[in-house]
Amino acid sequence: MFLDLRRIRLPVTARVSILHRLSGLLLFLALPLGLYYLGLALEGPAGYARAQKALGSWAGGLALLLLLWAYSHHLLAGLRLLALDLGLGHGREASARSAWMVLGAAPLLALLLWVALWL
Repeated sequence: MFLDLRRIRLPVTARVSILHRLSGLLLFLALPLGLYYLGLALEGPAGYARAQKALGSWAGGLALLLLLWAYSHHLLAGLRLLALDLGLGHGREASARSAWMVLGAAPLLALLLWVALWL
């Protein structure tokens, strides 16, 4: 049997769940790099300048934006799941609506945080 993954249309709740797992994995994998730059910045003025230069580049800004999206999505999807555990938002329409809200709010929150940190 040939399985064409491009034809499978997942519901929005499944997409949010998959992205929740991926964002958590991304945050976990970014921990060593974040700890490296923190240690570099805490070494002294020269280390801080090197860390600032690396994170202030366009690649660093893009990585920061990606990590801010991962954090925002993971946080909002996690709050959505906690609300579902408390019995809030059950039902197909309410669950889909909250999933769409997470998909819309996470990039906006990431952009707002990125602009606040970048400028």
